[in-house]
Amino acid sequence: MNQMRELTLRGMILGALITVVFTASNVYLGLKVGLTFSSAIPAAVISMAVLRLFAGSTILENNMVQTQASAAGTLSSIIFVIPGLLMIGYWQDFHFLMTFFICAAGGMLGVLFSIPLRHVMVVKSDLPYPEGVAAAEILKAGCNEQVDEKGNTSSKEGLKDILFGGAIAAVVTLFTSGFRLLSGGAAYWVTAGKAIFQIPLGFSLALMSAGYLVGIVSCVAIIIGALMAWGIAVPILSTIQEFPAEMSYSAIASSIWAEDVRFIGAGTLAIAAVWTLLTLMKPVIEGIKMSLGALKGDTGNSTNRTEQDLSPKTILLIMGAMLLILVGTFYTFISDADLSAGFAWTLVAVSVIFAFVMGFLVAAASGYMAGLVGSSASPISGIGIVAITIAALLLLFVGEAGGLMETAAGTQFATALALFTTSAVIAIACISNDNLQDLKTGYLVHATPWRQQVALLIGCIVGAIVIAPILDILYQAYGFTGALPRPGMDESQVLAAPQATLMATISAGIFSHQLEWTMIIIGLVLGAVIIVLDMFLANRGSKFRLPALAVGMGIYLPPSITTAIFVGGLLSWIIKRRAAKRLAGRPEAVRKSEYEKADRKSALIASGLIVGESLVGVIMATVIVVSMNIDAIPDDRKNAPLSLLGGMTDIFGSSTPMVQQLLGLFVFLFVAVLFVRRALSALK
Repeated sequence: MNQMRELTLRGMILGALITVVFTASNVYLGLKVGLTFSSAIPAAVISMAVLRLFAGSTILENNMVQTQASAAGTLSSIIFVIPGLLMIGYWQDFHFLMTFFICAAGGMLGVLFSIPLRHVMVVKSDLPYPEGVAAAEILKAGCNEQVDEKGNTSSKEGLKDILFGGAIAAVVTLFTSGFRLLSGGAAYWVTAGKAIFQIPLGFSLALMSAGYLVGIVSCVAIIIGALMAWGIAVPILSTIQEFPAEMSYSAIASSIWAEDVRFIGAGTLAIAAVWTLLTLMKPVIEGIKMSLGALKGDTGNSTNRTEQDLSPKTILLIMGAMLLILVGTFYTFISDADLSAGFAWTLVAVSVIFAFVMGFLVAAASGYMAGLVGSSASPISGIGIVAITIAALLLLFVGEAGGLMETAAGTQFATALALFTTSAVIAIACISNDNLQDLKTGYLVHATPWRQQVALLIGCIVGAIVIAPILDILYQAYGFTGALPRPGMDESQVLAAPQATLMATISAGIFSHQLEWTMIIIGLVLGAVIIVLDMFLANRGSKFRLPALAVGMGIYLPPSITTAIFVGGLLSWIIKRRAAKRLAGRPEAVRKSEYEKADRKSALIASGLIVGESLVGVIMATVIVVSMNIDAIPDDRKNAPLSLLGGMTDIFGSSTPMVQQLLGLFVFLFVAVLFVRRALSALK
């Protein structure tokens, strides 16, 4: 066992390449819908398929690759906050070095904070760690080279599923966002007197896949939230409010949703996040106690290879270096505000200490919650809401004492600093949320902990390098909600960045004392009612649940997004129903094994669809940014340089938007059917 390859150069290079792909995909998906997907299992499958081509590959080497890629993909969750700096108008683009250092330092601190927890939360704990256990089972199955009736090993077949989904999504996205021959969605507007209703449908394959991974219960809750927004709130408000006669129905309804209804969603999200944290308060406190206790004791440096963590001396040295980097990064950020040296250093101290202490607390909490309910279900958004609120209130107190709030520029800077500080906390939280899953995987496959921790640190650095340029490319090409880099952009392509919008709204509202309290209070009350209803359903033992976070997301997100997510949840339900029907009457062990194969195949196809659409989205963004600097391209085509829209009109001789919508709908439904058929093909 000691001679097995583990942390190798070829593995680190492969891990870095996979990291670039999955980080780019998660950044794009996170900005588009506010969700990210776990990259651990797809990365493990790709690693096993590629490293099998080389001599001497081992399960431990494949584990290191997925560990590195998983950490970097998770670090992309920083997009839940940092785009808010552009939304409030403080930044005009993403500063590479500041974004890199805040991501790298925060992520690496997240790794370091989770190391003392490994022994108590992974080795000695009975926490389930669902994603970590699943990744370990994938590695064991793939490295044992289980062969199907067609002669395909499990990892090769898994890679085919990822490539299958990726190729389809890439082609469809090229024809949608590139050539503009397919529509990305459709909407039908209905009026009843002054009341305005919208019947929307989005055609995004990535969002459909995200819905599949989320599952039918949460997707139903999301669509219920969308119905509350567009079937109740918007029609009521459009009836009681007055608008100019020349405004279109779509413009009126969109204005009402953006200026009023979204704040209802924000209130629902806020109380749901706080409630989720309260329900997990016991494990949160337990996690913090474990972390503090572990710091006082031994971190597990025994002579046994599988129990060796990074030494306390190494941890402290790296931690000290990260603190210095945070100090330098915050000073660079704050020095742009032209403050006195004393006050500037006061703000640096406050921000760094808050980020470090709050980060340590949320690292312990996130690690425990990830072990309890899984990384994907852990409420990072809720932690972000709590962190931005505390950071804003703290800086409001310090800023008012130093006279910072006396000018509009000072208030804007304080808002920006609160967002920047929270981004460091989120980087720590999201990495800690993922790392213990990876360490659980390593524990189950008998990896060397300190080598895995090195891989995690490398993953943070590689991910941090990738995040800033991709964020800037996507912003320059598509823009974010409330932040467009130039006039005349295609608003249908704007990335919603829902969490960043919410964080910016909360922060700006606290500093300006102008939060939209009426709508937020309505959302808080609505969220409380939904929480009570969900508790009632849980006590009744009902399979149907109504998670308030999901309902809030349905109200808060654009309807073209929520409908596509719902379709994905529906596909999940269909596949599970058909699989159960086909396997009926077989022994329980066979049913479980075959069902897991179909579920794994579906998840890999969904991951491929997400990666394919996201990567083409990033590539198209690069093409658009390049076209902005080419004088030969007319100004009206710079936002869509590959568009073939003119030829489309000539061929069909009809209204191009309607043709695009029908073709987009047909392709979307065709891929959905193909998804179900391929997923069920795993069943014998």
